[in-house]
Amino acid sequence: MPATLRLVLGVLFVLAGVALVTVAVLGARSRLPRNRWAGVRTAATLESAPAWVSANRVAAPPLGAAGAVCLFAGVVLLAGPSAVLGWIVTVVGVVGALVLAGVGGALGDRAGRIETATRAAESAAGGCTGSCAGCDLVAGCRTAPR
Repeated sequence: MPATLRLVLGVLFVLAGVALVTVAVLGARSRLPRNRWAGVRTAATLESAPAWVSANRVAAPPLGAAGAVCLFAGVVLLAGPSAVLGWIVTVVGVVGALVLAGVGGALGDRAGRIETATRAAESAAGGCTGSCAGCDLVAGCRTAPR
């Protein structure tokens, strides 16, 4: 593997690893805001804030592992391995990160769908969803003031 290619791939792996670990930490701490670029972004997870938080909290461990794989691969490539080892690390790093990130996304999407379905069931059961303009006026939401 040429030195220039090894250095470029190493830096890209490190940057991807830092990004994945950052998203994982923010998701695990429920501090990742809904956005277009980072986190589990599916129809179910973007439907509500609780679904977003739940999905990204569930997806955090696999995403963190994908970030760790990228960081490890980047550090090994920057250390200057032999040509064959460099290609092996590159392939294992790419496949490992993609598989772990895919697992995290699938688990996060499922958690978001479960959260959305749970909220829909609570709403259908007649509980107060907090969406009415004046909950004090809606029967069943709150008891009348005395």
